[in-house]
Amino acid sequence: MKQVTLILVLIVTTITFAQNRNAKASMEVDGVCGMCKERIEKAAIRTKGVKSAIWNVDTHELKLIYDERKTNLEAIAKSIAEVGHDTKEIKATDEAYNSVHPCCRYRSEEVKKGHEKEKEEEN
Repeated sequence: MKQVTLILVLIVTTITFAQNRNAKASMEVDGVCGMCKERIEKAAIRTKGVKSAIWNVDTHELKLIYDERKTNLEAIAKSIAEVGHDTKEIKATDEAYNSVHPCCRYRSEEVKKGHEKEKEEEN
């Protein structure tokens, strides 16, 4: 009986420690400006278990630190899509996308070109 108990304790301990408390990952998220950055980061950080979320406007890369015991990349992508931003995994609904500010409409070639022009003028 003691051996069975010991084996069960070892299995439970192994499963518990197999999940990472500070998993690091990145995902691509569509957006074009600082307002997008704020919206994307807030949506990610509001997902239970996300500890850090930093989105790069130029590369569209969202770097994450999260607790695998509390969330996963699919849940984070879903939270981001709910505020109107596409990821490779989950696309925002038209309703969510249309709720973002007009200058944040990253699916529009005109908006993308406008932001590119602004960046060129800054340099």
